Amino acid sequence: MAIATRTDDTQNRWRLPNGFRVKIFAYALVAPVVLLILGLVAYPFLFAIYVSFTDQVVGSVGNFIGFKNFEYLAGTATFWSAIWNTIVLVLVSDALKLFIGLGLALLVHQNLPGRGLFRSFLMLPWAMPAFVAFLIWRVLYQPIGGGINLILTQTGLYPQVIDWLGQRSTAMGSVIVASVWRGFPFWFVSILAALQSVPKELHEAAVVDGANIWQRFWTVTVPGILPVVIITMVLSSIWTANAFEHVWLLTAGGPSDATMVFPVLAYFGMQTQRIGEAAAVSVYMLPVLAILVLFATSLMMRKED
Repeated sequence: MAIATRTDDTQNRWRLPNGFRVKIFAYALVAPVVLLILGLVAYPFLFAIYVSFTDQVVGSVGNFIGFKNFEYLAGTATFWSAIWNTIVLVLVSDALKLFIGLGLALLVHQNLPGRGLFRSFLMLPWAMPAFVAFLIWRVLYQPIGGGINLILTQTGLYPQVIDWLGQRSTAMGSVIVASVWRGFPFWFVSILAALQSVPKELHEAAVVDGANIWQRFWTVTVPGILPVVIITMVLSSIWTANAFEHVWLLTAGGPSDATMVFPVLAYFGMQTQRIGEAAAVSVYMLPVLAILVLFATSLMMRKED
């Protein structure tokens, strides 16, 4: 009996507590995902920051040159054009997406016949591949044979042919219109989901209190959808600032840098095989994008709480 008791004591001494074993099992399940994130996200991210401080080109390792890439970019007019154009593109396009998405969401939220079909139709721009969508817009903007010029000239609204993408006065506006057409369904779906989550009892109580339609909109609807609108705005701003297809396929940053944005500027650095300079362009965007990501994350966590 003494021997058996001694054996049981030895086994219990080396047996891990149940709570600790559960933690080890949980870490073992998460470890593959963590390693995958480190390999696919963290390593390329840190390596890009390192490359931005070198004079690396295609075919060479490059030497550490400090902030020379950043100083060179800050001294070029193209860089400052990219900053201004990116700000204009994000602010104007997101404002228009908000206005269109909110208006359509309020319309579809009403009990109208055929609203399911209309809702599906509005999702077509978002469902279409971006490459195809912006190539279609490029054809529509063509000065000769383009659909927009044909409508304007044939109807007599504007008899002269306009080179929408080839002149500075209309290039950015044309890119914004195409970007809004492509992106407003995301706003529409997000705001519509928020509208459906607003309790009907609040609207009924406001009606009983004598509030008109505008008063109900500002006191009931807006507070109910505001968190979703803010999160959608942050996410849309990040996507628009990082988007490449809409500018590259329509104007390639021209004419004369009128539509040059950060992703296209970084791509030009890759085309000229100056990897360090292209990485520096991306690193310049990191602080703003990091602030937007942290802001969106904090809002989503606050909403969950």
